[in-house]
Amino acid sequence: MKNYSANGSNTTIRERLGLRPIINVSGTMTALGASIIVPEAIAAMSEIASQWVEMDDLQRAASTVVARLTGGEAGFITACCASGITMAIAGTMTGTNLLAIERLPDDTEGLKSEVIVQLGHIVNYGAPIDQSIRLAGARTIPAGTVSVTQDYHVRDAIRDRTAAGLYVVAHHTVQYGMLSLEEFCEICHARGVPVIVDAASEYDLRGFLARGADIVVYSGHKFLSGPTSGIVTGRKDLVRAAYLQNRGVARAMKVGKESIAGTMAALEAWERRDHAGIRKREEAALHLWKDALQGSPGIAAHIIPDPTGNPLDRLQVFVTPESRFTAAGLASALAAGSPPIIVRNHEVERGHFFLDPCNLHPGEAEIVAERLRAVLSAAERPADAMKSARKDSAGALRWPD
Repeated sequence: MKNYSANGSNTTIRERLGLRPIINVSGTMTALGASIIVPEAIAAMSEIASQWVEMDDLQRAASTVVARLTGGEAGFITACCASGITMAIAGTMTGTNLLAIERLPDDTEGLKSEVIVQLGHIVNYGAPIDQSIRLAGARTIPAGTVSVTQDYHVRDAIRDRTAAGLYVVAHHTVQYGMLSLEEFCEICHARGVPVIVDAASEYDLRGFLARGADIVVYSGHKFLSGPTSGIVTGRKDLVRAAYLQNRGVARAMKVGKESIAGTMAALEAWERRDHAGIRKREEAALHLWKDALQGSPGIAAHIIPDPTGNPLDRLQVFVTPESRFTAAGLASALAAGSPPIIVRNHEVERGHFFLDPCNLHPGEAEIVAERLRAVLSAAERPADAMKSARKDSAGALRWPD
C-alpha cells in the first residue's frame, strides 16, 4: 500500500529506506520487527506521542490493565521481555532498598544474588538468558543436566544466597526431562524462594500465575501485536521492587510513553480479538501450503502444534536430497526471491524448517504457496541449493557495512 510522505512522495517507508519487502513465515521474531502492530495500539501511540504525561501515573494506569488481563496483583510495562527478566531478578535481590538498587550490579554485599535455572532452560533468544541475570548483578546456578532435571537438583541448589528461581517457557528449551512449573514452584516456595517465569511468546496471560509463579514476564510485541515492550505482572511487592529498578540498572531499559500506551491498547484489544477467526485463517494458510508441496519429490510436510501449547500450528517441511535441496538450501532460495520469504529455520541442520502463519498480510499466503511451487518445480537449482547448515557470525560482524 502506497503512502504519501511529508514531501508528497508516493512511496512506502520501506522503499524510502531501501528495505526489502519481506514476507514473514518465521513467526514473531524480533529480528524481523517482532509483529504487525494492531490498529488500536497504533492509534494509542499516535494519540499520546504529542502529550506530556507523568510517567509513574501512566504506569499506574498500565498496572490496572495488566492486573485485570493477567490476574496479577500489579504490573508494569518495560522495554522488552529481557529487561523485564533483569528487573524482576534485581527486585528479588534488593526489595525496596533504594541504596541497594543504586549499587547494582557490581555491589551485592549483603544481598541474595543467586538465581536457579534448570540447565535445559539456559537458552539463547538472540542473547543468552543468563546475561539478563548477570545484568542484575546475580549469578546463575544451573540445576540438573541438559537432558534431565530431578527434584533434588533444584532442592539442593537452594542456599542462603538464593534470590529467585527462573523458569523459561519457550520452544528453545529442552522439551522433555525438565521439572514442570508446578514442581519447580513447589520446591522453591518450600524454601521461601520466589519464581519468575519467562513467558515471552506465550498466549496464556493468566495460567502461569495461577499455576504458582510469583512474577511472569511477557512480550508485548509478539502475539499481543503491540509495540516492542515487555510486561511484568504478579505479586505486588515483587512488582514494586522490580519497577523501582528504573532508578538503577533499568534506567538503560526505560520505556517511552508511546510503548506503554500502545501495549495497554494491545492488551485491551486482545480481549476483543476474534481468536477463532484468526485461527481459522491460519489453518487455511497451512493447508494451502501443504497442498502446494504435495507431490514434490523429496519434500514432506506435516501440520504440527506449537511445542509450548500456544493455540497455533505450523507446517513442518522436511527436505531430503531427492529434492535437490537441503533444508538450508531451500530456505535460502526462498529468502533470495522477490519478495523474500523468510522461514522459521532454527532447526535446518536437522533437515527441516517451519512455516508459521501468524504474521501474514492479506494475499501473502497465496504468494508463499506459489513461490513454493515455483522454486521446487524449476529445472535449475541455485548454486547453494545443497548447502549445509553452518553457524556463521560473519554477517553480524559486517554491520553496518
